[in-house]
Amino acid sequence: VLFIGNSHTYFNDMPHLFAEICRENQAEVEVAMLAHGGRGWDFHIEEPEVRFNILYGNYDAVVLQHTAHPMGGPEVMNRCGRTLIEWVRQAGARPILYMTWTARADGEAAQAGMSGAYRRLQQETGCEMAPVGENWWKYHREHPDEEMYAEDGEHASLTGSRLAAATIAEVYLGGLRD
Repeated sequence: VLFIGNSHTYFNDMPHLFAEICRENQAEVEVAMLAHGGRGWDFHIEEPEVRFNILYGNYDAVVLQHTAHPMGGPEVMNRCGRTLIEWVRQAGARPILYMTWTARADGEAAQAGMSGAYRRLQQETGCEMAPVGENWWKYHREHPDEEMYAEDGEHASLTGSRLAAATIAEVYLGGLRD
C-alpha cells in the first residue's frame, strides 16, 4: 500500500500503525510513503517519482491525502485528485481517499466543508474513502478526555494517528473481503 500525502500522513509513522492493524487482522501488508509536509495533490502530480511509483510499484492500493490546514480550493483538490485516481486505476490498484480532520481552532463545525469536498470527489469518481475526519469527531464526542491533537492543534496525537490508521485499515481490509 502506497501512502501519498503530507505531515498528516507521516505524523507518528501512521502507515506503520496501519500495517500493524492489518497484520493483527491476518492481512500481510507492506507500506511505502511519499509525503512532504504542507504539500497537496497539486505538488504530488508534478513530482515524477509519484507517477512512476503509482504506475510501477505494484501496489494493491494507494491512499491519497490532500492538504488540510488550510485545505485550499476545491477546484485544485478535484482536478489533481482525479489525476491521481486515474493513475492509480491505470496501475490496477485501488484508490482510497484519506479524509482529514479540521484543526482544533476550527472545531467540529468546520468538518462539514472538508468532508463535503472529499465526498464529492468520491461520488464523482466512485473510489473508496476512509472518513477519518468524521470518525475523528465522533470519537472525540464519545471520549472527550482523550487528546486527539498534537500540541500544535492541527496534527494528530498518537491516539489520533491510531484512529486514522484504523479507519484506513477498515476500508482497505473491507475491500479485500469483497
